Amino acid sequence: MTATVTAPGRALPVAITSPVAVWFEDGWTITKRNVTKIKRSPDMLVFAVLQPIMFVLLFSQVYGGAIDVEGTDYTQFLMAGIFAQTVVFGATFSGSAMAQDLKEGLIDRFRTLPMSASAVLIGRTNSDLVLNGISMVIMMLTGLAVGWRVNSSPPEFLAGIALLLLFSYAFSWVMALLGMSVKTPEVINNASFMILFPLTFISNAFVPSDTLPLVLRVFAEWNPVSSLVQAARELFGNVGSAPVPDIWTMQHPVVTVLIGIALMLVVFVPWAVNKYTRISAK
Repeated sequence: MTATVTAPGRALPVAITSPVAVWFEDGWTITKRNVTKIKRSPDMLVFAVLQPIMFVLLFSQVYGGAIDVEGTDYTQFLMAGIFAQTVVFGATFSGSAMAQDLKEGLIDRFRTLPMSASAVLIGRTNSDLVLNGISMVIMMLTGLAVGWRVNSSPPEFLAGIALLLLFSYAFSWVMALLGMSVKTPEVINNASFMILFPLTFISNAFVPSDTLPLVLRVFAEWNPVSSLVQAARELFGNVGSAPVPDIWTMQHPVVTVLIGIALMLVVFVPWAVNKYTRISAK
């Protein structure tokens, strides 16, 4: 939208942009900056891709023969767990990048620009989404190479991918807040692994939850990552005839994951933006 301002001797067009449009443009600009940074740092992309490949090969080829899953082949059972683990681990890039930007003083430079306070966080989490999307493609190709197959309809398959990526996006806001809360970038790795390892390994990602001791089984059945894994298995058609725990979160995994995504966005997006605003105001 433009308006015309009359100056002596001429009329000057003046652009009038809505705050929403400015917000989208700021977020898109920072997103492009972070995606370009990934392109210029191929080592980041290589290691982000190599890790899921390593897990696929390690569990399917090394441990697969020793793990028996009732009602389905272990490779079919495994891949949804690998997908979930990778997108959750991929969300940590937001935390480490925010911690690094704070250390290098980049936030101070952003503060001098006429931009939305949330644009930096939006661009950071969006670039994580791009990186996780690339990892998903590589993982699926690796899974196909070791025998994994999709046994559902194309819409269900696409819904499974969308659910995994949407969960990773919401979790990126959690990690971005954590990255702004630690003192140094070196701390973020230890802090994030203390969260990620229990969530991913005390779950149904790699073994059925009913094989775990009672306390761990209860944790696994109510673990949001377990719901994400179960939802992905159902949407990719990899459940087979394996028994599903008679727990609401396991019986309705897609709904559970959507509720978890909504809660993370509602709680952590404003919390992270408020944290960033306070930091940049110092």
